[in-house]
Amino acid sequence: MKNIAKLLFVLFVFNKSIAQETLPIYADYLSDNVYLLHPAAAGIGECGKIRLTARQQWFGVKDAPSLQTASFHAKAGEYSNAGYGVVLYNDKNGYHSQKGIQGTYAYHLNMGNENLFNQLSFGLSMSVVQNEVDQRRFVNDPAVSQIIQSNFYFNADFGMAYHYKGFSSYATVKNLFLSAKNNLDSNFESLNLRNYIIGAGYFFGEERVLQFEPSFMFQFKEQTGEKVADINFKVYKKIRNTQFWAALSYRTSFDGSVFGEAQYITPIVGVNFNKFMVSYTYTKQTGDIVFSNGDFHQISLGMDILCRKRRASACPNINGSF
Repeated sequence: MKNIAKLLFVLFVFNKSIAQETLPIYADYLSDNVYLLHPAAAGIGECGKIRLTARQQWFGVKDAPSLQTASFHAKAGEYSNAGYGVVLYNDKNGYHSQKGIQGTYAYHLNMGNENLFNQLSFGLSMSVVQNEVDQRRFVNDPAVSQIIQSNFYFNADFGMAYHYKGFSSYATVKNLFLSAKNNLDSNFESLNLRNYIIGAGYFFGEERVLQFEPSFMFQFKEQTGEKVADINFKVYKKIRNTQFWAALSYRTSFDGSVFGEAQYITPIVGVNFNKFMVSYTYTKQTGDIVFSNGDFHQISLGMDILCRKRRASACPNINGSF
């Protein structure tokens, strides 16, 4: 199985028809980290948010995929409608790795009042990505130079969001530009990484008992025709100044997926204490093709800063825990 995984990594790097996305899309957004996925979420809530994540896949498999992200977003000022944000990430997959920085500007149009949350938002992100292929560990292949190949490219995401009371919805087009990648023969090839994402959720319940948030997300990848769907359910329980929450997500891919119709089950547990958040994410892959008996693990840490007076009640992405 380890040899198969390594072979898949190498094919992934050298196949001209497959391109790695800029920032990979996992279940991070369910850990109060919607901004990683949607630029319109920058500065959307009552607090600025710092979020750190570390993800490791397939423990026990050498050169298995790993991802680290650091993000921050906030509103530009107490009475400003503008928001801003930045994301740093490091994504490693076998011999291939990429590092990126993303900056975001968002604008929030408030159509409600202190007693009614009703808001339309727009966001634009620009990113710079460094792709790198480490060939120093390639052996018994005289056609491959023992060097590190590296190149940069730029891309952009645009999104919209609409919130009304406990209802939330997002629509984002990721990777607006064609990406020029440098192949081993030094020729440039344009690869279409465009990905269309929509999602929605609804938050309801009694704060003194339990609160619930069902949601979904759907992706369509233009180049391959692949479709990916997430069905999610979160539950919240508040005890004094601490909020405990748990989530369960089911993901399936179909129509164009290179590796068949893979399914993923992802439970998440988390706790918010005052302005701090910590969560643990575990993902189990199922379906016709399973790459490894190892599973996926992720830790997320967060802190809310620059908090302002809370307006009308809304989903947790808008209002902090306390």
